[in-house]
Amino acid sequence: MKVNKTKDKIILITGSTDGIGKQTAKDLAVTGAAVLIHGRDNKRTKNTAEEIAEMTGNSTLDFFVADLSSLNEVKRLAEEIHSKYLHIDVLINNAGVFQRHKEMSSDGYEMTFAVNHLSHFLLTGLLTDLLEKAYRSRIINVSSIAHADHIDFENLQGDKFYDGYEAYSLSKLCNILFTYEAARRLQQSGITVNCLHPGVIKTKLLRTGWGLGGSPIETGSKTSVYLAASADVENVTGRYFSNLRQVASSKISLDIVIQNKLWQLSEEMVHSFL
Repeated sequence: MKVNKTKDKIILITGSTDGIGKQTAKDLAVTGAAVLIHGRDNKRTKNTAEEIAEMTGNSTLDFFVADLSSLNEVKRLAEEIHSKYLHIDVLINNAGVFQRHKEMSSDGYEMTFAVNHLSHFLLTGLLTDLLEKAYRSRIINVSSIAHADHIDFENLQGDKFYDGYEAYSLSKLCNILFTYEAARRLQQSGITVNCLHPGVIKTKLLRTGWGLGGSPIETGSKTSVYLAASADVENVTGRYFSNLRQVASSKISLDIVIQNKLWQLSEEMVHSFL
């Protein structure tokens, strides 16, 4: 794997106070990147940034606090980043939740859909101008092998029925549909957009959803770091990766009509915040 020097690169990672996101932040901080840590809790997020800075000797870390279940908070996060940075080189949409029981966000959307898909759709839209100002910038969406092989647009919010696994699986499909549509829309901008399955990793989310163990956290960050830093994928866009390799996603995720339909619907949902 050929790795670009990431010194002086600015990399924002959502959900980076624990699990795969935190390990990804550590790995990229080691390379010299200016990593922007994101979390929901101020003390925890600040402590994470300080911990990684001390561990890696990287003094360019920064942190931002926002609850991604609130679209207003997502907008505020984007505004704060704009106030401090003139560009972003890499955006890693990593944050995710698994909800056993149905819960609605403050904006009236099913929580898993709101956090795992809609918040990242909005954040990416609000930060695209900063990504366009960087050279060969990258958007990376953390999906899962557990992404759905079907989508019911009449049940995106669990109105017909709700199942925690189905909601999570749907949100991970949305990550991929969003990736492919964004890659097509941004193909003239110099921004690449890719997504990935990090592996079955020993995280709180895995324990909550499946009650399973898994591979070490250090394994879970490898593909995110690869997509963020490797010269091998500098011009690759609109692809799904696992274990550092391009792999096939579900058949439905390749449907351009469905990709566009989800995009249009998502735009309607976040329109007042754009």
